[in-house]
Amino acid sequence: MNIETLSPDNPHQRKRRMLLTATAGMAGIGGLFAAVPFVASWMPSQRAQSAGAPEIVDISGLEPGQQLTVKWRGRPVWILRRTPDMLSRMQVGTHLTRLRDPGSQVTTQQPAYARNANRSLAPEYLVVIAVCTHLGCVPTFRPGVAPPDLGPDWDGGYFCPCHGSRFDLAGRVYQGVPAPTNLVIPPHRFIQDMLIEVGVDPEGS
Repeated sequence: MNIETLSPDNPHQRKRRMLLTATAGMAGIGGLFAAVPFVASWMPSQRAQSAGAPEIVDISGLEPGQQLTVKWRGRPVWILRRTPDMLSRMQVGTHLTRLRDPGSQVTTQQPAYARNANRSLAPEYLVVIAVCTHLGCVPTFRPGVAPPDLGPDWDGGYFCPCHGSRFDLAGRVYQGVPAPTNLVIPPHRFIQDMLIEVGVDPEGS
């Protein structure tokens, strides 16, 4: 039987130690490379980060009565420039009696600064998430008054073609429709007269 001694001068022992050290080093490097994609998988992707980023919108070209659509956090957001006639129609007593929550009492549907008669920072501009609060369909913009398919009580607003929910030009839901609450007003602020930033509250709000 050939028994090796533990002498540091033993060439077989030195060779064995070198092999063990090299093997351990390679294993450590391999483990590090394996860990990099695993740890990276915890980090949000650039696409995910940008999806949650605020959206700055130039409204300088938006004419009274017009609406534009932008995307924020993967959802469509409408910015409507309301006319004086649109604003006045929304405040008529007979119109308000047809709404489920005319005073925006469900506070989760808008920030505190939009809990007013127009549900907006500036009366002229509505910023609202374009998703029906029933089952998540996207309503259609129907600004005309009393069209034949919506009836004489229609004062202009949003109609959901999926199940018939109705909202006025402030995104307030009508009574007797499937949607339980008003459309959601997202955080937003004016950073200049003609620039709206969706996704950020005004300072001091």
